[in-house]
Amino acid sequence: MATERLSMRKTREILRQKWELGRSHREIARSVSTSAGAIGGVLARAKQAGLTTWPEVERLSEDELDRALYPQRVSNADPRPEPDCVWIHRERARPGVTLDLLHREYLEQHGGGYQYTTFCDRYREWLKRRGLTMRQRHEAGDKLFVDYSGKRPSILDPRTGERRQVELFVAVLGASNYTYAEATYSQSGPDWIASHIRALEFFGGAPKTIVCDQLKSGVTRSCRYEPQVQRTYEDLATHYDTTVLPARPYKARDKAKVENAVLIVQRWILARIRNEVFASITQLNRRIHELLDDLNARTMRRYGRSRRELFDTLDGPALRPMPPTRFEYAEWKKATVNLDYHVLFEHHAYSVPHAFVHEEVWLRATATTIEILLRGRRIASHPRSYLRGKFTTLAEHMPRSHREQATWTPSRILAWAEKTGPSVRALCEAILLSRKHPEHGFRSCLGILRLGKKHGDERLEAACARAHQLGARSYRHVASILDKGLDRVPLDEVDEERSPTTHENVRGADYYLN
Repeated sequence: MATERLSMRKTREILRQKWELGRSHREIARSVSTSAGAIGGVLARAKQAGLTTWPEVERLSEDELDRALYPQRVSNADPRPEPDCVWIHRERARPGVTLDLLHREYLEQHGGGYQYTTFCDRYREWLKRRGLTMRQRHEAGDKLFVDYSGKRPSILDPRTGERRQVELFVAVLGASNYTYAEATYSQSGPDWIASHIRALEFFGGAPKTIVCDQLKSGVTRSCRYEPQVQRTYEDLATHYDTTVLPARPYKARDKAKVENAVLIVQRWILARIRNEVFASITQLNRRIHELLDDLNARTMRRYGRSRRELFDTLDGPALRPMPPTRFEYAEWKKATVNLDYHVLFEHHAYSVPHAFVHEEVWLRATATTIEILLRGRRIASHPRSYLRGKFTTLAEHMPRSHREQATWTPSRILAWAEKTGPSVRALCEAILLSRKHPEHGFRSCLGILRLGKKHGDERLEAACARAHQLGARSYRHVASILDKGLDRVPLDEVDEERSPTTHENVRGADYYLN
């Protein structure tokens, strides 16, 4: 069965991590939420397309990269079926069952399967891996482990006397155990990203990989095999030239380093401030950082050196340099361009070029800016507005007819009317004054002006004079006068024709006074 094709954004990230960061297939697979086989497939396609370095890919747009990697679909034959090692292991426990017998049964089901030697090798390789616990080996500058503490500090509001618990963020480098900790109000996205930024600035550089738990702020879809990293978190990793590697759910061993660091912070920091009262989170963090300096300077019995000493010799020199600018937090949202060529973000509508109506786009929102991106390319940008139910519209995004309508004003309408004649102008002015809002009369006035193209300006001038004299205030009345040719008939003749007829069945006004 064919697998789903990876998006170009994910494909670019795979090539970046492989060629720029030098990550393994398995690490990349866990970071971008796909399989190791898919990683190999992307690299094979890139090689076939003649792409061998990240700068070559970085210069290509998503559409260009798509055409380079997928010039045409090629159907590959299915590989030989793998032996079911769980079934083999279970069947071998039954009396008299041998590997030779199981291989024969395997070939009965899969005629083109592996021969006996390969069949046995696959099973023995699986058996070696079964139930083993890997001891992690930490390289300098390789991994930063992050997590929140289950035990939380608190602050006391001096005005209300209310005690509020806050979160404790902990980050630790793998090789040196150099530790960072701070208190935040919550585990929400902005606090989560801000803690990472301050941690990286504390370390003075970025590791190759950030290992996190699968909490909602960092992972939008929790999964043992294919977790989905939150978009803003991905952007932070790209900005600092690193990658995110979520730990497996309920597998504390994947992040044992930070689990141990959290315990140490609880014992050497939280326990020491248990009787202290803090009126603000700033005051609390100032105290935490004082104790953090003491913790990192303390000699570890196992290593005979402090965390700071190990950091200066191991992790510090190996960290990637910090970028010149600080990462700016941004929210991401997928949206579809509405028929009115606007997209909605937090109850405010922002325009995009009208040619992109019905397209699915990404919105990137910072505290000051809204960017709209289509397939990785920015198509619009606006200052962010916090006014609910309002619109932010650029004139260049509008169709020509809409732009013209947006520039209509009463003075402009009357200037157009005066070019036809004074009676046309007088009628249009009367129509605008008769409306509660002048804009409500724009279309009526424009309709009257267009009648001149059909009947001529001279007839239109006469028709508007008659309509204005009769007190008519609409396009419909002028059109009726022109269609019936009344503009050519003197007004007094029309009045005589319309004068009331007197006979015995018509009651006068005096009748109702009796």
